[in-house]
Amino acid sequence: MRGLRLQDVADKAGVSVSTVSNVVRDRPHVSAKMRHKVQTAIDELGYRPNRVARQLATGRTGFIALAFMQITNPYFAELGQMMSRVAERAGYRVLFEETGASLEAERELLTDLDSSLVDGILLQPSAISQRELARTRTDVPLVLLGEASAPLTLDHVMIDNVAAAREITADLIAAGCRRIAFVGHEETALSETSRQRLLGYQEALQAAGLGVDPARLVAFDAAPVGTVPSAHLPIGRALDRGLDADALVCRDDLVAFGAIRAAQERGLRIPADLAITGWDNTWASALAFPGLTTVSPNLATLASTAFGLLAERIDGYAGAGRHVVTSHSIVRRESSPPPAAGGE
Repeated sequence: MRGLRLQDVADKAGVSVSTVSNVVRDRPHVSAKMRHKVQTAIDELGYRPNRVARQLATGRTGFIALAFMQITNPYFAELGQMMSRVAERAGYRVLFEETGASLEAERELLTDLDSSLVDGILLQPSAISQRELARTRTDVPLVLLGEASAPLTLDHVMIDNVAAAREITADLIAAGCRRIAFVGHEETALSETSRQRLLGYQEALQAAGLGVDPARLVAFDAAPVGTVPSAHLPIGRALDRGLDADALVCRDDLVAFGAIRAAQERGLRIPADLAITGWDNTWASALAFPGLTTVSPNLATLASTAFGLLAERIDGYAGAGRHVVTSHSIVRRESSPPPAAGGE
């Protein structure tokens, strides 16, 4: 219904316009009884607050931006869905921005999204440096996500990638695997994601006295990391060259899906001949055959923590950057053997 005003809602509810305004703006001092009365009138009339008027009254748009590399990547799709749910409960809507891991796109995002468009930005950077982020000045509150290093001035939410990689590698060792390869890092110019996960893998091997064999580091070539085809072909080539491995720690679930296909095409049994693990616990990991053992970030906690920090910035918090590490777990499925008794 168009043309409705606050006065129409006030008349319907039998209250003042200011009371309706307080309910629409979610002011805390309104009693539960009064809030219910006004909300009933709003629902019956089909009233929808005018966003332009609300922005003029409150100085806020009701929108936040969530920017990341690739919206078709299952991890980012699931993160976006979770963030939308968290934001909606607080009265916000999320605008998605795909950067394509482009430095120019990330720079433009920080300079073009001003306070007339969004109230805050959640960014998972892929290309922009910590130094440049520290120098960037924007009138829009900003919270960073993911593995890239963050300046002390900015809020940052992530999981401990080194610890998680160490844990999933140790899980394979406890299951009896001894020739464990790492698959999916970039051939040149390691991303921070790959660097941390590779480091955790190496630490687990060294702690078990196995050492790190460079021949078991399967890097990717020019094909972009993060797609099944780019994973399938390099892993297949490595297996054809005689990769000596009884387990693969894959950089992410998409790489692991490619590894499963390549192994099965060569008649390898999973996990009897080759155990495979992934990362992200995307929805498809449970549907893979066999089901994929994977690192599972706690997306609900990550999303609520990041949004909470951003909301505090929007409300005026101007203190030093807060760096928060959220939880993760290992989800065991059929693609890896269970740890031996007493091996966990």
